[in-house]
Amino acid sequence: MRLGYTLIYVSDVTAAVDFYESAFGLQRRFIHESGLYAEMDTGETTLSFAAETMAEMNGLAIRPNSPRDLPAGIEICLVTESPEAAYGQAVGAGALAVKAVEEKPWGQRVGYVRDLNGCLVEICSPVHP
Repeated sequence: MRLGYTLIYVSDVTAAVDFYESAFGLQRRFIHESGLYAEMDTGETTLSFAAETMAEMNGLAIRPNSPRDLPAGIEICLVTESPEAAYGQAVGAGALAVKAVEEKPWGQRVGYVRDLNGCLVEICSPVHP
């Protein structure tokens, strides 16, 4: 078993892709012509977005993400050698600042923002054993 991709249901797939490109510097792998599904190029594990209507099409009931609600109990973690700069870029692109980058007792630097859909995003340095 391996983790293949993480999928976030969003109200507007194209807007989510555009935001992740400008806020986090990720590149789109593709957006399906229907506009209902997209993938970002993030390395070995893909970050995907699907329209909320896709959940219903798949027979799933979900609570839509919203910046007006508390974030769901899950976060996307983006790793970079420069978390302070990445945090600034994300906030400058419209991410909601949650917690500025700080050094953890184990030496990792970690900060938190929320994306345009209200999802929690951790921006951190790699963990060096």
